[in-house]
Amino acid sequence: MKVSAIIVAAGSGQRLGRVEPKAFVKIAGRTILSYSLRTIAEVSEIEEIVIAAPAGMEKAARAEANATAIRVPIKITAGGAERQDSVRIALALTSSEAEVIVVHDAARPFADATPFAACIAAARRSGGGIAATPVSDTLKRGAADGTIEATVARAGLWRAETPQAFQRGLLVAAHERATREKIAATDDSDLVEQIGGRVELVESRALNLKITTPADLALAKLLATAPRR
Repeated sequence: MKVSAIIVAAGSGQRLGRVEPKAFVKIAGRTILSYSLRTIAEVSEIEEIVIAAPAGMEKAARAEANATAIRVPIKITAGGAERQDSVRIALALTSSEAEVIVVHDAARPFADATPFAACIAAARRSGGGIAATPVSDTLKRGAADGTIEATVARAGLWRAETPQAFQRGLLVAAHERATREKIAATDDSDLVEQIGGRVELVESRALNLKITTPADLALAKLLATAPRR
């Protein structure tokens, strides 16, 4: 099965308190986007990349792609207002020959090639596979007044991450339904699950940090410059 990858890089980064879009913030001298590009370049199964960039930043995204010297074709498009819109737009640009689509958030720059390959294998077996981490913290459900309403048992709970991979037909059908019925979701596996798709959990590395806040960015800079053991 041919595989295409979508990098969702259209976030504004407002919660980071930065002027530049999140994917173009630098960590240890490299943009956040470049980390994902270099990792995907190591995944031999991936034969095409589509980047959903912030509107007006398409040329900057192309420059990052060129600097990475990736061997596969790269398409670049302006993303949408929400993450789900960006995935839908990028999905329409993937090759019709691609039977598996991998979706990855540029905001997770430290994902390595291992979960990409594992999610692709899961998609081939079952229809879908997502990187995820078992929940280790005690979970509380809050009431409207800010008090604890309930303690939620963490057994069997996982924190969803990216990459996420799906057989093309499933992902297309899931997004078509979401558009038609005005369904919003924060990740693609939710949309696929809603149409009855089977999605495997692929245990992720603990380092698969998502950069959302200034504290996340500070931690990412420490991780990027820490000595390797």
